[in-house]
Amino acid sequence: MAVDKNKLYSVSELAQEFSLTTQALRFYEEKGLLKPARSGRTRVYTYRDRARLQLIQRLRRFGFSLEDIVQYLTLYGSMGGGQYQLGLEKIRMRLAELHHMRDEIDQTIGELKDLEAEALSKLDAARE
Repeated sequence: MAVDKNKLYSVSELAQEFSLTTQALRFYEEKGLLKPARSGRTRVYTYRDRARLQLIQRLRRFGFSLEDIVQYLTLYGSMGGGQYQLGLEKIRMRLAELHHMRDEIDQTIGELKDLEAEALSKLDAARE
């Protein structure tokens, strides 16, 4: 589905599209992540705001903190690729965290399987 780059979005439209509350959008505004324009007293979001929100949501889903996202977006579009270097560092850190978590989960699963086998063995012995 093509997105109209000239369309303006209301708070409720974007909130609904991204399954967020209107308060979440206002929170992102307070943190400086979004800067909607005004049409009278109404906030309106542009295609660029929508794309930015999409990026914010993606980074949040990957487990990045709001502080990390603010840093990234602050550098976004700057000359010299600073955001890419920062982004690469953050990505590598997050990957390391996730690999560590996976190792811990794999170890826990193995230990639980051992306990399960032990419990089944004792249960079988008790039935005999």
